[in-house]
Amino acid sequence: MNRAVISGDIVASTSLSDIGRSRLENDLLQVISDLSEEKLILFGRIIKGDYIECVVSNPEDALRVLLILKCYVKSIAGEMNQEDSSPRIKLFKTSGIKLAIGYGELSRFDPEKGIIDGEAIYLSGRKINELSTFGKQRILLKNSLFFVSAYSQLNMQFEALFSLLDVLLNKATARQCEVVYYKLLGLKEDQIVQKMNVSQPVINQHSSGAGWNAIDLAVNYYSQIIKQQSL
Repeated sequence: MNRAVISGDIVASTSLSDIGRSRLENDLLQVISDLSEEKLILFGRIIKGDYIECVVSNPEDALRVLLILKCYVKSIAGEMNQEDSSPRIKLFKTSGIKLAIGYGELSRFDPEKGIIDGEAIYLSGRKINELSTFGKQRILLKNSLFFVSAYSQLNMQFEALFSLLDVLLNKATARQCEVVYYKLLGLKEDQIVQKMNVSQPVINQHSSGAGWNAIDLAVNYYSQIIKQQSL
């Protein structure tokens, strides 16, 4: 049975302050806990403070989970290191986190022992590691969202989709990403109004500005293709 594993690495994390890195790690641990409670992931962890691994409950939900993580990091990136205008901080604020979905088998998976082993995590982890050189992220980062599998046709189907989502979210503001984050979690607009303490027209403006309709279509398209693949 094929599974989906998400590997992720915070962009330019070493340029953040100790307080910033600690806050980011704690917040991401809470997001992982929330995703687990929502039954979207079976297991998730953070390694060395800035590297994420998640086993998604249902492979068809993997893009949704990936975008939840992406949008959350982007939503808080805008609040951090405002006084710092270095290229690495700018890259962090633009991209936030690199994420890859690995789709394939897991030969060993034991959440209680923290064991994740097999093709899916090998593929996602290798993709993320390709984008770093000895722990130092390149200043030029062309893409930050990826899908990798042993199925060449599937990879081709998703390459353009993930690239377009990358462009949309990298251009989105922190507030726009926060709205998309809540929508991906399934919250209604009146609930988001209460969460963000802004008016509904503002929520609509942020939603449209981030390209929510296109994002929603992409998530549904991905889900349908993966479901067909598993038949």
